Amino acid sequence: MGDWPSDIEIARSAEKKPIGEIAGKLGVPADALIPYGRDKAKIEGAYLAGLAGRPEGRLVLVTAINPTPAGEGKTTTTVGLGDGLARLGHRAAVCIREASLGPNFGMKGGAAGGGRAQVIPMEDMNLHFTGDFHAITAAHNLLSALIDNHIYWGNSLGIDPRRVVWRRVMDMNDRALRDIVVSLGGVANGYPRQTGFDITVASEVMAILCLARDGADLEERLGRIVVAHTRDKVPVTARDLKADGAMAVLLKDAVLPNLVQTLEHTPALVHGGPFANIAHGCNSVIATRAALRLANYVVTEAGFGADLGAEKFFDIKCRKAGLRPSVAVIVATVRALKMNGGVAKADLGIEDVAAVKRGGANLARHIANVRGFGVPVVVAVNHFNGDTAAEHAALAEVAAAEGVEAVICRHWAEGGAGIEPLARRVVALAEGGGAGFRPLYPDAMPLWDKIGTIATRIYRAGSVSAAPGVREQLAAWEAAGHGDLPVCMAKTQYSFSTDPALRGAPEGFDVHVREVRLSAGAGFVVAVCGDIMTMPGLPRVPAAETIRLGEGGRVEGLF
Repeated sequence: MGDWPSDIEIARSAEKKPIGEIAGKLGVPADALIPYGRDKAKIEGAYLAGLAGRPEGRLVLVTAINPTPAGEGKTTTTVGLGDGLARLGHRAAVCIREASLGPNFGMKGGAAGGGRAQVIPMEDMNLHFTGDFHAITAAHNLLSALIDNHIYWGNSLGIDPRRVVWRRVMDMNDRALRDIVVSLGGVANGYPRQTGFDITVASEVMAILCLARDGADLEERLGRIVVAHTRDKVPVTARDLKADGAMAVLLKDAVLPNLVQTLEHTPALVHGGPFANIAHGCNSVIATRAALRLANYVVTEAGFGADLGAEKFFDIKCRKAGLRPSVAVIVATVRALKMNGGVAKADLGIEDVAAVKRGGANLARHIANVRGFGVPVVVAVNHFNGDTAAEHAALAEVAAAEGVEAVICRHWAEGGAGIEPLARRVVALAEGGGAGFRPLYPDAMPLWDKIGTIATRIYRAGSVSAAPGVREQLAAWEAAGHGDLPVCMAKTQYSFSTDPALRGAPEGFDVHVREVRLSAGAGFVVAVCGDIMTMPGLPRVPAAETIRLGEGGRVEGLF
């Protein structure tokens, strides 16, 4: 790229409009905003409640092939498509997730897009933003403290300390905290027990915030959280501990969606941030629903590849919130398909049409899976310098064989102007009336069969196995009235299988479920598969090593 500026340099040089002017594009009055500085604001709850009953715009999902080190650019495409739709004269809004500090300081991955397709203020978005994640961390850990405090002061609920299932969280990658012992040091410090930490984005409180309809629904869901069991295996909830009210107070501002803007001043609602490999991977229902009532087109994303993010978007978020997407965009790159076709990262600059076709099997499966939900599909080819015309043609052939169009997109370098062809295709599909959304499985299907349906129909597994006790636990939850819940699969994002090294479109493998967790407040059952961790670790060379404050207090090393 030569002298091409970095993402942060592009973001800093952008002219930002006053946040009231951005809100005005959606018809939101200034008195409905709660300003957070000059360039971001939350939208007031009373105003959001007043939007109920308005007709809703069209919802566009952006998903992708399985991620590779070559990069795909899903968030960048989401932001760029919002700008492209706005350039065509549509009242458009972008809905994306907030960033976790874990990957920002670990794998150097932000959540604001890139190049000329970014949401700003980029630094704020990728750091503390409006404090939502800290509020979620505090609410979660308040509940943790109340559990141990209840046991210490007589344990009138009869909690079995061996059966406390509520762990602690923090918004940072730290493998040393995965499994720990608390309350050491004598009688005054309580009863020692084994526990651990998850990352905040894996917290059920995060999932609850992102699936709640409003503040009242949030508090009701918080009360349903199962935190422990008695010796007789009777569940104990957050409501039993009288924790739900205080937790809701800590989240009273965090539950309100955040309004910012893209580089081209398209309104962007950024709210919530559950990971897609260990949670359901979508921004909040509150933000999405508000955007749909304020805009004609809403572009949102689901985390990682379509086998994780899109499946959970359809089967959890859309099912529970009553959303009906009009179009799905699957992002792919020539480079990523070549990696799926067996090419090493160091050799991606060499033309290899055969590798694109081999790796195209990954794209083809995602297309077939997404179309199986009854949603029209278009492929966004995120253009990289070094792509060749022959490679683009090979990618287009893969898409055409599945009955969809592949559109070359240059939004990273050209902003909204570079993605107008995709925007036009999205509008044509949305207005063509071909959408007939349907989830993968019915509510009444047994939980184990839901796991098997996802594994065989989306992943193409040959078998599904479980650790001892898993199927008995699922049966017990069904007997307790949780059988109608959807399933949230926790597995690697890098493969259809549970083996991150198995790229392309593998078939016939076994999906092993090593544990299941009930998220009664969020309203789903988590099936933990393979070696997936709910508390990630830092890499050998974390991004934190190069992040610092430079001259004038400016952040350096952040993308």
